[in-house]
Parts: sequence; structure tokens; C-alpha cells
Amino acid sequence: MVGPVLFAALLLVPRPEGMTPEGQATLAMAGWMAGWWLTVAVPLAVTALLPLVLLPGLGVASPTAAAAPYANPVIFLFMGGFFIAATMQRWYLHRRLALAIVARTGTSPRRLVAGFMLACALLSMWMSNTAATLMMMPIGVAVLSLMSAPAGGVSTSGEGAGGKAHGLGVALMLGIAYAGSIGGVATLIGTPPNAVLAAMSDQLLDVEVSFARWLTFGLPVSVVMLVACWTLLCLVLLRLPGAPLAAAARVIDAERAKLGSWHPAERVTALVFALAAFAWIFRAPKQIGDVTIPGIQSLLPQVGDPTIAIAAALVLFLWPTRDQRGVRTRVLDWTHARSIPWDILVLFGGGLSLASAFESSGLTKWLGGELAVLAGFPDLLIIAAVAATFVFVTEITSNTATATLGLPVMAALGPSVGIEPLALMTAAAMGSSMAFMLPVATPPNAIVFGTGYIKPGEMSRAGFFLNLMAILVVTVAVGAIFH
Repeated sequence: MVGPVLFAALLLVPRPEGMTPEGQATLAMAGWMAGWWLTVAVPLAVTALLPLVLLPGLGVASPTAAAAPYANPVIFLFMGGFFIAATMQRWYLHRRLALAIVARTGTSPRRLVAGFMLACALLSMWMSNTAATLMMMPIGVAVLSLMSAPAGGVSTSGEGAGGKAHGLGVALMLGIAYAGSIGGVATLIGTPPNAVLAAMSDQLLDVEVSFARWLTFGLPVSVVMLVACWTLLCLVLLRLPGAPLAAAARVIDAERAKLGSWHPAERVTALVFALAAFAWIFRAPKQIGDVTIPGIQSLLPQVGDPTIAIAAALVLFLWPTRDQRGVRTRVLDWTHARSIPWDILVLFGGGLSLASAFESSGLTKWLGGELAVLAGFPDLLIIAAVAATFVFVTEITSNTATATLGLPVMAALGPSVGIEPLALMTAAAMGSSMAFMLPVATPPNAIVFGTGYIKPGEMSRAGFFLNLMAILVVTVAVGAIFH
């Protein structure tokens, strides 16, 4: 009942000076959506369908205008990315790549954690952090189970952060979960808030955030956070030893042996994935000093990132192959394709429809005027406050819902305080993906917490320090890029 009650209250209270009737109706709808998203009274995607009914019903927008954002090009970029990720999972390419990385980083406790974190982060750049964590976690548990015997030589039970006999299990499980969230920040398709930012930037600011543009910003932030996370877990809180562990090598080698030789479909998937990533990065011309490297748009000026994503997916749908039983199939068939998270795509659409209503109803302009009281504060302080707000709010809410509701407000706040709106939106989007304290904050946190290797206090302590590090890194990065 929270959502409808908020809706009725905001719709019936006296309208503030300067707010249009359409703006009040949009604010009331946002209250309903926020109430349901916060309480998860219904599935998140169901809440995202409300604009299709309420915007026309309240006279804010026509059915066509309300529905148009559900077909935003960024949604098809994410859809194509989901199809590529589903193909990797079908043929276990993601598992092969992850095990290859872990095998090459070494088997001392410190290197083992680094290898698992690196593998999980790299996978999360291209697929959901939940899928990456679900794949890496059982391998990590197998390593820990084998080494828990006296012959393993390392305690895996953990005795709380700050003691001398720290558990490899705590560091490894937290490292996998945190790397899953951190890796997603690096690319535009790595986590939903990034795509929400790109779509709303184009819709509200008329500024394109391309795959390549985000990569130049998101990848350095992701790398810095990954190093900071490993340092915090392995050197500061848990102080893991550096001696090699033979048991770990045996587990990893056994897992790699199970995969056997490369299946032809794996090779096709790897090739298509590599070509898509190359095309995303080099879609637009690149200027290096006095040299200009022509991009794909030099020949095909209308090609965008969504075009590349769907083209790659179509190749996978059309390429013939045989499965492990020798039956004719395609590298990606609809049986596997329909398992992608369609609810996330609907959630995108609902958020973008809400953002469109913010703009068309004049609510964004009104909010900007009300937030002008913050204009006297230093820019970096405002950016840090935005990052901190979204980091800690996401501890108890969906990161996609948080970004969806918050980014239109950030777009309004920017001009009022004299900061580029995209800067505040970027800080908010990144903050939405960096919640590390609570098991309920992200699916990866919940997954590794369920293994039993981590106590609530251990996750909260490590996560709190990492939250503070995330706020610092995001603030410095946004300040450096946009000032």
C-alpha cells in the first residue's frame, strides 16, 4: 500500500508555487514507483509498467509518448549484450576464460584472491555480476573445501577482520562478490545504471555517452577500485600469506580438464565477442596526437552501439553448429536467448518513461529551482555528497531503481549549482553500483554470504571501508574528468 498512498498524498496536497499540474502528477507517479521499488511489493519490472497507464491517465503524456522510451536504443544495446553473454554461458566460454586467468595468476592466498577477483571483474564487464559470481563461487568453494583439511595449510574459516589468523575463505568470497560489482562499472553494458545514464543523458541533456566514451572513464575507476579492494582484503584487513598452495593448483587444473578441448561454437562466440568489442571501441574516429584513426562511422555514419550489439547477436543466431550430442543447432538459439533478464529491459523502459515525463511536465525545471539553495557549496563536496548518497541508498534498494529515480533529479541539480549535469549523473550512476556492506545490497553479496564463509560483521566492516574508498575514487575521478 505504500506506493498508492504516496501517490494519493502527492497528488492531493496543495501544489507548490511554480509546479505545473502535470509536474505534480509526475511527482505523484514517481512516489508510487519509489514506494513499490523500495518495498518490492511487486516485481521491479511490474512497477516499471506504471508509466504506460498513469501518464496517459493523468494527462501528462499520450500513450505513444509514454511508450516510446521502452524502445530507447540503449535498451537494444543491453539486449545485444545479454544475447552475447547468454551465448558465452551456453558454451562455457566464460568458464574457460575465467579458469585460464586464475591459473596464470598463481596459487598463493594473495594471488589466488587476485586471480578470482580479476576473472570475476572481467566477466562482469560483459555479463551480469550475478552470473559472473554464480560461476566463480563454486570454483572458489571447491578450492576452499580441499584446503580446509590440515594438509591444505591455510585456515579458511576466518576469525574476523583485524585478527592474525585470517581466513582465506573470507577474503576469497568477499573478493568474488566485490569484483563482480566493480567490474560492471567499467563498460556501458556491465551494469544497468550505466545504461540508464547513457539513455537519460541522451534524452535529458542531448549528450551521447558512447561505449568508447564510457570505457575511457569507467575502466580506470574500475581498475583503481579493484586494486583498492584487493589491498584492503589481502594486505590490510586479512593479511594473507604469500606462500603457494599446491591444493589450489590441483582444483583449478581439474576444473580446466573438465572443459576439454575448444568446441567450434566457443571459437565462433569468442570471435564475434572480440569483433563486437573492437567495433564498440572504434565506432567513432580516434584522435591520437596529430593522427586521426578512422572509425566505422567514417564508412557507415548511422551505425551506433546498439547496431553493433544486435548485429553481433544476429550472427550468433544464424551461425550453424552442432551441440555436444552432434545435433544440428545454432550458436545461439531462442531456447537459450529467451533466458536473458527481460525484466531489466522493461525496468529500463519504465525509468526512461519516467525521466521523459520529468522533462516534458516541467518537473525537472521546478526541481532545479528548488535545489538552487545548494549553489554555495564547493563542487567537489556536492559530487562527494551525491556519490555517498547513492552508495548508501543502494545498500537497501535495487541499484537500477535507485539510478532510475535519482538521475533525473541530478540532471535538474547540475545547472542549479553550476556543475555539469552529466558529472552529477555519472557520480550517481557509479555510486549506485558500489554497495559493499550488506548481504541484501547486491545479488553477488547475497550469493557469497550464503556460502557460510562470511559473518555479517566481516562483510559490514570490509564493505564500509570499501564504500568510503568508492566515494573517494568516484569523487576524484568525476572532478578530474569534468573540471
